[in-house]
Amino acid sequence: MTQFTLLESPSWKDYALLDSGDGLKLERFGKYVFERPESQAMWKRALPESEWKNAHAVFQPTAEESGGHWIIKKKIPEKWEMTYPLTLTSSPFLSWRGELRFNVMTTPGRHLGVFPEVASHWDFVAGLVQKANRPVNVLNLFGYTGLATLAAAAAGAKVTHVDASKKSVNWARKNQELSGLSDRPIRWIVEDALKYVQRESRRGVKYDGIILDPPKFGRGPKGEVWEVYKSLPNLLEMCRECLSDNPLFVAVTVYAVRASAIHVAQAMDEMMKGFRGTIDSGELVTREQSAGRLLSQAVYARWECN
Repeated sequence: MTQFTLLESPSWKDYALLDSGDGLKLERFGKYVFERPESQAMWKRALPESEWKNAHAVFQPTAEESGGHWIIKKKIPEKWEMTYPLTLTSSPFLSWRGELRFNVMTTPGRHLGVFPEVASHWDFVAGLVQKANRPVNVLNLFGYTGLATLAAAAAGAKVTHVDASKKSVNWARKNQELSGLSDRPIRWIVEDALKYVQRESRRGVKYDGIILDPPKFGRGPKGEVWEVYKSLPNLLEMCRECLSDNPLFVAVTVYAVRASAIHVAQAMDEMMKGFRGTIDSGELVTREQSAGRLLSQAVYARWECN
C-alpha cells in the first residue's frame, strides 16, 4: 500500500521561504536573503517589491537550464555556516546529540550547497537508524555536500557517501568536521553512482539503507552520462542487489520536472517486491512565510520495513 503525502520540513530555523510568485522565490539562508528562479511559482508575489529589493543577491539565469550567474547586491561572505536541529534520542550506538552544522555559498549552478526541503528525509533516516538498535550500513548515492550522510552517521550508522564531484565530497568532509562527527565511520567515494553500485553488487556488499538524490542530468568523473529517466530504473535494479536480507529503508528524491510521485512510487514498489514494508510517496514542499502557500520542490518515494 502506498500513501501519498505533502512532506514539509518545519524544523528549520536558519532557512525560510519568505515569498514566491511570478516565477521567482525569495529565501533566507542564515542571515542572507536570495532571489532565485522558481518555475513552479505560478502565482503573484505576496510581499511588496521593497522586500524583494532587499535581497543580498539575485540569480540571473541564461537560456541553459542550469546556467546563469549571481548578481551580488549587498556584501556577503564567500561562505557562511548554517545549522539544522536534528532531533535524536539516546541509543547504544549514539554519543552525539545536537545539530548538523554546514557551510553554504553561492555556486554557478544557482544552488547554495543545501536543499532545505530534503531535511525531512534526514530526520526520517536518523529516526529509523536509531530505532533499529543494531549496526546499520547506509549507502548515500549522489550525496552532494553530505547532510543526509551526516544525519545517518549522527544516529549511529556506518555510511558510504558517493558523489561524482570531488569538490562536493571535499565540501561534505568539511561539513563532517563542522558537525563534530569526524569520529564517525564514513567512507567518502568520488565515483559514478551506477558504476559504484555495480561494483558493490559483484563484491556482494550489502546495505541496510539506501538514499538516492539523483540530478536530472549529470556526468561522472570519467564522462559517464546520467539521464534520470533512462538511468534511474537500472540504478534501482542494481541497488536492489545491494540490499541486505533485512533492510530498513530506501529513500528516492527526484527533481525532474516531468516526474510524477506516482511513477516514482511504482518504480520503488517494483524494486522492493519480496520485502515486507510500506511505501510513502508524494511531494517535498516548502511553506511560505508570506502567504502560507506550499511550493512543491521535488517528488519522492520512501520504503521502510514493517
